[in-house]
Amino acid sequence: MADSEEPEKTISDESVVGKYAAAAEISNRVLKKVIEKCVDGASCRKISEEGDELIIEECSKFFKKEKDLKRGIAFPTCVSANNCICHFSPLATEPDYILKTDDVVKIDLGAHIDGFIAVVAHTIIVGASPDKKITGRKADAFLAAYQASQAALRLLKPKTDTYAITDAVQKVCKEYDCKPIEGMLSHQLTQFRIDGQKTIIQNPSEAQRKEHEKFEIGEYEVYAMDVLVSTGTGVAREMDARVSIFKKTDEIYQLKLRASRMFYAEVIKKYDSMPFNLRNFEDEKMAKMGVNECVRNKLLNPFQVLYEKPGEIVVQFKFTVMVLPSGPSKITGLPFDESLFESEHSISDPDLKNLLQSSLKHKSTKKKKKSGKGTATASADALSNNVEKMDIDSDAKMEVEQIA
Repeated sequence: MADSEEPEKTISDESVVGKYAAAAEISNRVLKKVIEKCVDGASCRKISEEGDELIIEECSKFFKKEKDLKRGIAFPTCVSANNCICHFSPLATEPDYILKTDDVVKIDLGAHIDGFIAVVAHTIIVGASPDKKITGRKADAFLAAYQASQAALRLLKPKTDTYAITDAVQKVCKEYDCKPIEGMLSHQLTQFRIDGQKTIIQNPSEAQRKEHEKFEIGEYEVYAMDVLVSTGTGVAREMDARVSIFKKTDEIYQLKLRASRMFYAEVIKKYDSMPFNLRNFEDEKMAKMGVNECVRNKLLNPFQVLYEKPGEIVVQFKFTVMVLPSGPSKITGLPFDESLFESEHSISDPDLKNLLQSSLKHKSTKKKKKSGKGTATASADALSNNVEKMDIDSDAKMEVEQIA
């Protein structure tokens, strides 16, 4: 973990941009490969397992000369279908879900290089064809989520109040007669921390709006912008699915059970502050025993498997964004073709229309810098442009050392 006495490393440093670049490429590559596995008859558990294996495999290809550099899974692969909102990645001993044609499937994952995290989530429809447009409530949910994510992206710039993003997401969803999932958070990302101090809440209840702190977006910060939209009430609930993903907290407690101590020691050694899936422990039975005492005493936070009401549709788009002086720089995420969706709703609010039509970048100044923050910004801008053009199927591997 980063030394707390050292100044925080940010994307004003070009070498940090290079590590984000590597993590972003890994996440984008793996996401596309995982999507290809989401076919009729496929197991969500098996897809999740293979996604995690792919992240580890891809991470091993970067910064090979730096043997002690930490790298790996920043968020375990989850495959959540239909009204399942998030975090479905079941253990071998727990019920699976088998995908069917027309299922709405959300894939969520992330990678890190030296603790610099790039996460991504994308939603697909199993068996969908470009020859047949998606209509009805599915189209409403997809277009609401996508347009809300685009509005949020354009507002992720220095000095923006985080509640401006909250309100924009809410307004876009209302245009499509949909609801953002209540209380979901988008987090600032810092080195080795997926849940940084600053957060952006979506669809807060009255109590949440009073309690949740407002923040101001800062220059050279990084965010995981996460938009989850439902055709239902937007209220998440737990059901029967067992939690499989956890994350270590900063709490201190002397565990009583030997199994718990052994389990927690392995968590610290293998994952430290990164989220992990119990499935990746060799002794799943011991892990299940150990995790209970850890959660009870707040050493671990669980990522609950959440659901909307049966029959409702939930769509998710999540991407990693660098906040630069020139504007937001989106480094993860796959293209979305709006023309494949046809809704009876559309955005009529003139302010939202202007926002969605606005450019992501400010007008650049003519002053050039050869090093320091100016170079880092140029590298990040180039990375963002490459995300749109990137051929993720290419066999050519980006040599990050050339970037950094």
